Amino acid sequence: MHSPSLPSRLPSISPVSFTLLVIFGAMFLASVGQVAPSPERLAAGAPRMADLVGRMLPPNTEPAFMQRMFWRIVETFQIALVGTVFGVIISLPMAWFAARGISPLGAFRHVVKAIVSLFRTVPDLVWALLFVSTLGLGAVAGTMTIVVDTIGFCGRFFAESMEEADKKPQEALQAIGANRVAVLCGAILPDVMPSLINSSLFALEKAVRSSVVLGLVGAGGIGQELKVAFDLFQCRNASAIILAIFAIVLVMEFLTDRLRTKFQ
Repeated sequence: MHSPSLPSRLPSISPVSFTLLVIFGAMFLASVGQVAPSPERLAAGAPRMADLVGRMLPPNTEPAFMQRMFWRIVETFQIALVGTVFGVIISLPMAWFAARGISPLGAFRHVVKAIVSLFRTVPDLVWALLFVSTLGLGAVAGTMTIVVDTIGFCGRFFAESMEEADKKPQEALQAIGANRVAVLCGAILPDVMPSLINSSLFALEKAVRSSVVLGLVGAGGIGQELKVAFDLFQCRNASAIILAIFAIVLVMEFLTDRLRTKFQ
């Protein structure tokens, strides 16, 4: 009498999946040998890192420098806030145009969806370089970068939320002869508004982080001050700016978390 076979703890995989796993493992091992830091290199870099940290302490707290850094922080928030608001406003119609089943463009919705994917795929630093080259150095290039980055981020999630909206209110409005705009405003947007607000707050939090980095390529904000500090080997200035950036990110995460909790 044969004993019943126990179920396998591991799911069976097909030969194709196994081959792909082997290829992935081989690529990973080859990459580790080429780009991963060796223990010897880390040990050699530790004294230089300790020396750099020593030169960065204590952070610069001179009043003139702190005042200049304060206005750079204000500029960073302005870039993030203005860029996010304009990006969210533009994302709403673009998401509607790209959403499956509710887009008024029919098959042409794929064109809008491709544009949103392009905005999302290209890194924000690349957009910043493009806008700095065309608009010049400063906060305007940073704001335009945040606008494009927000459209790529919110456009996708807004469209997905609209596609998943409850269909019954939409069908009820359509049954009494409502047009597409009336269905959007009367049924879709009220249903998905919490999700839209949540995505918008995530976009604002993301924009604050991005606007800090954009200054490294000349797009304004506190990051531009950090680049100057490193270029001129002003290590104490750099450490003060890094601490300020850390505080900015913490405050922004706290505020957006509170707002998300309130709107859920």
